[in-house]
Amino acid sequence: MGGFLCCAGLLDGGAAAGVIPGPEGILPPIGPYIGLEPGDFSGSQSYTPEDKVVTTSYFYWYDVYTDGHVRNTDGSDALTDHPTTLTGFSYRSRSWHRSQLRQMKDAGIDVLLPVYWGAPSERVADKPLKQQSWNYAGIAYLVEARDELVAEGEHPPRIGLFYDTSTLQFNAEGRHIDLTTDFGRRWFYESVRDFFSMVPPRHWAMIDGRPIVFLYSSSFALKHDQSCLDYLSREFARDFGGRTPYVVAEISWNVRADNVYAWGGALGLKNPGVASIGPGYDHSAVPGRTALVVPREDGGFFARNWEAFLRRPSNLVTIETWNEYHEGTDIGASAEYGSTYIKLNRKYVDWFKQGYVPPIPKGPYTGARCLSVTLRETNQENGLRQIEWADGVTAAETVAGSPARGVQDTVHGGRYIYFRIDDSFKWAAKMDVAVVVEYYDSEDASFRMEFDGSDLNAPFRGAYTATSKGVVLRGSRVWKTAAFPLKDAVFANAQNGGADFRIQVTGARFWVRSVRMVRPGLEASTDTTGHGLRVMLHGEPDQSYTVESSSDLKSWTLFTRVRMQACSEPLMDARAGTFAHRWYRIRPELR
Repeated sequence: MGGFLCCAGLLDGGAAAGVIPGPEGILPPIGPYIGLEPGDFSGSQSYTPEDKVVTTSYFYWYDVYTDGHVRNTDGSDALTDHPTTLTGFSYRSRSWHRSQLRQMKDAGIDVLLPVYWGAPSERVADKPLKQQSWNYAGIAYLVEARDELVAEGEHPPRIGLFYDTSTLQFNAEGRHIDLTTDFGRRWFYESVRDFFSMVPPRHWAMIDGRPIVFLYSSSFALKHDQSCLDYLSREFARDFGGRTPYVVAEISWNVRADNVYAWGGALGLKNPGVASIGPGYDHSAVPGRTALVVPREDGGFFARNWEAFLRRPSNLVTIETWNEYHEGTDIGASAEYGSTYIKLNRKYVDWFKQGYVPPIPKGPYTGARCLSVTLRETNQENGLRQIEWADGVTAAETVAGSPARGVQDTVHGGRYIYFRIDDSFKWAAKMDVAVVVEYYDSEDASFRMEFDGSDLNAPFRGAYTATSKGVVLRGSRVWKTAAFPLKDAVFANAQNGGADFRIQVTGARFWVRSVRMVRPGLEASTDTTGHGLRVMLHGEPDQSYTVESSSDLKSWTLFTRVRMQACSEPLMDARAGTFAHRWYRIRPELR
């Protein structure tokens, strides 16, 4: 995902040189709420870790009066999606902030997270807060707007912090911040401290009495380690009445934090601890970006990801985003979608708070035993879909006389082939299936499966659970098959692009011409010849199964033993007609 607009030229507001702190210390706080005592929190409220909380990232950088983040430098429209009106569309307008807070309340949002680019380099010495750049002035107007609503008896969302760490690399000083140094740690802390110094504690969004801080990607820091968070916690407690931040770190941070999330929920559900959900993605209006569009599907994409989350929820969820119009990830009221996503989000927030678990949708593959996809120029799909993604790119080729797809190198380093399962095939919260891959046995390569599973210690809360079995290619230069049992699979579309599983490839070129998914079990129907009952056994190739039969569900006798040669094997029960009822069951034999 392209992430936030993070080029230095977008930092507006006239940041002044010469205000960077030297080795002796950091700048004084920009806001008045500093040096707090415990009594300063008497009017504040806090969530517990067991509470279900919905947050959203709030982009407040827009200013129609200067065209800031509204039009590009050449005068062209900078927005993919648009607010319902440009009148008063500005971080300097209390009325605009009020309208956004009210819409968020209607949408069921508990916490707004201003996307904050405040950094030591962006401050102008001796300027009042409201005359500073949007990074700071916008917070002052937001606080006034929330104060007004509270005074009128309303209960708008509380305020946390989304620290856009792109300022660690892109800032008015041109510094690339190393968070393992004393200077870098001070820079990091000052950015967080200044934000909360502008927000009265009565407005803070807290968990266990600790203000919520989301950290964007660590990739913008020159280096980082645990010391930057330890420093943040220690210094924050000194300045803010003994409180320490509740830090939700993006998955890229190699640190111990209070919780973790993954940016990219607008492209598909992510849930490594805090879930990220979005309505789709389209940055068509952003100059210089490689095209990337994830269709909204008239709300279907958003609904599907919310429902997948509700089948395996965490207590914290963040909506990505409230109003990032450049990248088309907004759910607030817009010219394009009206209040559709406000109402849709509220529906699912209510379900979330009620603990409702949506049923698995019915569809063309409900009760199916086998799915498949044949890979070629135009794939032939039967309940399985291959997905092209940034780190999962393939190309159609002919290999040994057979159409296939080969995995391609990408700038992302990984070499994957992604697959999504039709939701109607997913019959339970956890499933046991087998995936059969037909691959070309070239040389100097290996592969394995990574699937959306239930091992919460695996990456992204199990989204990339790896199979214990892998396959090493032998160079026979013929087409072969390999079967992978996937046990306790969740299949919540939690991988990149909403995929459910992927082939992970190491080494040289690798080609696949078909993938099948099998739900082990039996299907039976009256044989057309009238000589008995035809029973179809579905299972993992090369696995042996014992099949038993019964006429009363009490006594079971051996019917047959089968070593599977393919995903499905037909069996015939010639004696079935002598019984009023006939049942069958299978069990895999130990290898």
